[in-house]
Amino acid sequence: MTGFEGSYLGASDKISDRAIMECKICWTPYDPAEGDDTRQVEAGTPFLALPDDWSCPNCSAPKEQFLVQSDPGSTEALEAQAMAPRVAALEADFREIWHSKMRDVPMINAALQIEAIGFQMHEGRPLGVLITPWFMNLFLLSAEGEDWSGLKPGEKEVVRFPSGDYEFIHNVREQVGGYKACSLFSPMGDFKSHRDATDVARAVMVALFQEEHRAETDRSADIRKMREDDLKAQEEAEKAAAEAEAEEAAEEVELDPTPSRRAVITGGLAAASGE
Repeated sequence: MTGFEGSYLGASDKISDRAIMECKICWTPYDPAEGDDTRQVEAGTPFLALPDDWSCPNCSAPKEQFLVQSDPGSTEALEAQAMAPRVAALEADFREIWHSKMRDVPMINAALQIEAIGFQMHEGRPLGVLITPWFMNLFLLSAEGEDWSGLKPGEKEVVRFPSGDYEFIHNVREQVGGYKACSLFSPMGDFKSHRDATDVARAVMVALFQEEHRAETDRSADIRKMREDDLKAQEEAEKAAAEAEAEEAAEEVELDPTPSRRAVITGGLAAASGE
């Protein structure tokens, strides 16, 4: 993290012992690794361990007027550090694909480059967006100690997020190992610059966890209605066919032992649900 992340204002649970703070009045930093010679504060003293009457050595602003400049010991920073080799391997894997297979493909957007954006931990697994000149996908990597090498390439899985349900496809690559990817954009011709693509990727990582976007992504109700309409139409067609057959056969009708399409579907659903 760089830049301002918010005011301290007594929220001691939000910063680690390694947090570098900065006075919002005169921009003077306090770095725990250096301490404060003006008040005989030894190097290695965390900001939270400073005396209550400590103030900015430059403008005398109180501790409460300090902002987080950066915090290499925060949970987010430590997670980013742990994910870095995995994310670098993902980028390297797709750079290899780019150089060996994709450079001369007409569908590529030469204005774009391969870059991982917004990776963060989601339920113990690295999640983020990968931009390439030919696609933008969500990527979900395995958790620490989790073996995804046995994933079957091409197999599909629905993963639920606050904004909706998303279909991920399984795959395995040599460097990154097993992963699950959800297509966002392909091809990438609509992006005029790499910055445009990265802006969209960052927006995706925010919207993914916002419930107000669920109506735009969760089509389960629509799919269920389409299926019910299909079953109803099939049932009506079978009923009409049965009536026609009854008229032709008059009093004797030999029943076909073959189950109807509706019966097969509903029977399969009942079996799957344990009914």
